[in-house]
Amino acid sequence: MAEKKNYYEILGVEKGASADEIKSAYRKLAMKYHPDRNQGNAEAAERFKEINEAHETLSDQQKRAAYDYELEHPGMGGMGGFGGGGFGGFEDIFSNIFGGGFGGFGGARSAQSEVGEDIRKEMTLSFMDAAKGCTKTFSYMRNEPCSACGSTGAKDGTAYSTCTRCQGKGVVQTVQNTMFGRTIRQSVCPECSGLGRVIKEKCPECKGKGSQRKETEVTINIPAGVDKDSYMRKRGYGQAAPRGGQAGDLIITFRIEPHKLFVRDGFDLIVDLPISFKIAALGGTVKVPAIDDAFEFTIPEGTQSGQVFTVRGKGIRSARGNTGNLILRVFVEVPTKLSREQRRNIEKLYDGVELKQYEKMKKYSDNVESFYGKKPFSK
Repeated sequence: MAEKKNYYEILGVEKGASADEIKSAYRKLAMKYHPDRNQGNAEAAERFKEINEAHETLSDQQKRAAYDYELEHPGMGGMGGFGGGGFGGFEDIFSNIFGGGFGGFGGARSAQSEVGEDIRKEMTLSFMDAAKGCTKTFSYMRNEPCSACGSTGAKDGTAYSTCTRCQGKGVVQTVQNTMFGRTIRQSVCPECSGLGRVIKEKCPECKGKGSQRKETEVTINIPAGVDKDSYMRKRGYGQAAPRGGQAGDLIITFRIEPHKLFVRDGFDLIVDLPISFKIAALGGTVKVPAIDDAFEFTIPEGTQSGQVFTVRGKGIRSARGNTGNLILRVFVEVPTKLSREQRRNIEKLYDGVELKQYEKMKKYSDNVESFYGKKPFSK
């Protein structure tokens, strides 16, 4: 039999960790091993799968109780592991899981606090704001936790009375006699939804809902280097949770506007740099745009159109302090209109180099002919 996975070790929490501690650990690990951040990494994908599996079990109170029992009693997870006493082990097992015998479930048991839904928003940033980082303030509508009652729905947050159906335990039990013996079923109390108490007097501000529909304003500090489909999470700025639970999160996904000069590749910047025929042939210094300012760059003589130069450390700086490169793609601008004197000067210039150029073209033509069986550019 395969060894039982230890979900607590997977999430890096103690066995007695609270629901909030489990949720916090899960979110940190899920963000770290998310497939979008680890594309092509099979080990990270498997780790992400384990993290989700652990969270699914430990975030559900009943699943966690059953799991804890299996963890403490290896081999007792199925019918075959109950031993020679037939099905008489049912009572002991349920007693361990639910904290008491069939006569009661031990002390009062409150349901796990609920968590509000996340809200997803999309924000468009200019190219420079995304590259350099910025601060943005915007408004949106949400169910905001009621400050008057602490989102409990009860007046002053304390106007409660003990639930008469579950006697404050938060759970109800049903005992049945079957052909296999006596069994028990436990479920969340439908009267109080697992709280163990009911509202005696509703909050006058939210009318017992625990939340109010309001416009919420939020300010976020966007770090340098965010890219398309990057996202940020603002804790507690999502929808309010019922019965005083934790509010959900605000998740902001970014869209980046294109730039007139720059094309982005990760943290590298690509610039198409036009140079004159003269500078391409003789070399020279040109002004080059960068993310912060322009600087002078020396073009070597004999530079060909399409040649690429890399200037290190002139790209986008990431939030971690790393900086990308500036990639210069050179193209030579050929004049389209020439005066007679300019034409004569160019012809005169090429009198000395035309023979070498002809020899290169002839060699190229001979190579193509030997490969394809015909001359290039022939009619």
